[in-house]
This record gives sequence, C-alpha cells and structure tokens, in this order.
Amino acid sequence: MTPARRAGSRRAGPPHDGASAPPSTVAARPPIEEGGAASFPSPALGAPYPDAFYDRDPRLVARELLGAVLECRTPDGVASGRIVETEAYLGPHDPACHAVAGRTARTWHLHGAPGIAYVYRIYGMHWCFNAVTLPEGVGSAVLVRAVEPVEGLALMRRRRSARGVTLRHDRDLTNGPGKLAEALGIDGRLDGVRLDGTPNDAGALTLRAGAPVADAGVIVTPRIGITRAADWPLRYLVADSAWLSRTPAAFPRTPY
Repeated sequence: MTPARRAGSRRAGPPHDGASAPPSTVAARPPIEEGGAASFPSPALGAPYPDAFYDRDPRLVARELLGAVLECRTPDGVASGRIVETEAYLGPHDPACHAVAGRTARTWHLHGAPGIAYVYRIYGMHWCFNAVTLPEGVGSAVLVRAVEPVEGLALMRRRRSARGVTLRHDRDLTNGPGKLAEALGIDGRLDGVRLDGTPNDAGALTLRAGAPVADAGVIVTPRIGITRAADWPLRYLVADSAWLSRTPAAFPRTPY
C-alpha cells in the first residue's frame, strides 16, 4: 500500500509516532498474535481458502499465499496466476498501512471481515488487489504484488495492450500490483467481494490453494514504494521466480 494521505481515528492497535518499530516486532517469522492459529492446514489443491485462513497475522498469510492461485472471472473471461510476491500490511500501528486513516469510504473494506478483497487505486490510474486479514475492524491486509500467469494468457495480453502498453516479455504482464490487476481484470467494482468465488455484478475472485512453496525457496525484503516503515521486512518472494517485480539493489534480502 502507499501511505495513507490523511490521518483519522484509529479503530485498533497501539499508537505510533511514525518511526520504525524494533525489528523483533516485524520479524519475517512472526509469533502468533490475534485471530487464529499460527499455521493452517492447507486445503486440497485447487480449493478456495476458507475465511479462517485469513483470520491470522498478515505476515503469516502473506508467506502462505506464495504458490496460491488468484483467479478472476469477469464477462470477458477467466484469467488466473500463481502468486510469487506479496507484502503484509499490519494494521493501524503500521505507518505504511491505509488503516492509519481509520475506516473511511476508501478503506471501508480494508476494515471488513477476513477473506474479502480490498481493491484501491493509486496515482489515479492503477488498481491494487489485497486480501483482508484478521477480524473485522482491524484494518490489515496482504497486497499481492506479482503473479505468474496460469490461465487466460491471451486475455491478459489483450487487456494490457489495450492501454497502449508495449510488452517486450510476457513476464511484464503481471510483475507488479497494478500490472497484475489490469491483466486479470481486477478493478474497484470487485472491492469487498468474497475471495471464495462468490460473484457480484462485476465478476468473482477466488484464491485457491496451489503447490506449496518451501521455506528454503522464500526471500524476505522490505516493502517497495513506501516512505514510512520502509525498513520493515514484510515483502515475501518466491526466490527463483522470473515474474517478480524489480527489487531495489540496496534492499537487504533475507532467507525466510
């Protein structure tokens, strides 16, 4: 997420002064906090995740969504991709999280129940997809930053090309949060939709269990494109994926 632009009342979490927290509070392998078990039995391959999967620390959900398949169904067709990059946003005590602004019209669904979509726009042009975590009212989520196309590759190419984008490689289709949202057909009409495939008038989003990614194949870095809590290690990557967004050269890379 980009930092919230205006302050407001906070619905949950301790106060903060905008400074980075001690590393122990944002460790790559977090202790279990509110909202459920530290580990979650993986559903059958291809099955949607139940709400309880999301009702946990967003750091755990961000790590365990690596390898999952994000599917979007719209009247144009079906497009899906294997998640290879995520970022965790912890709630109102995280200076980079939109929850610092409180529950506004824009962040309404960020503060919603676990297992729904929070879709917001940045720079007035790009949509970003998040999975809401922890109980209603907290305001935490996982941003999906990159996917590897699984289904609907031709549809993804058409959608991206329709904006006049010149694609040198297919990996440029979905190697960023705005890119993947455009390629999959995710926009603000899907804000608040359940992530189990329950449709609304615009379409449906499903997060399905995919082939698990071993801890040895995961790298953790700081989050990209933020200025607050910029050193917190909350970005999770499939280390050998060719579909990742670019990591700044100065970023530390830590095995999970």
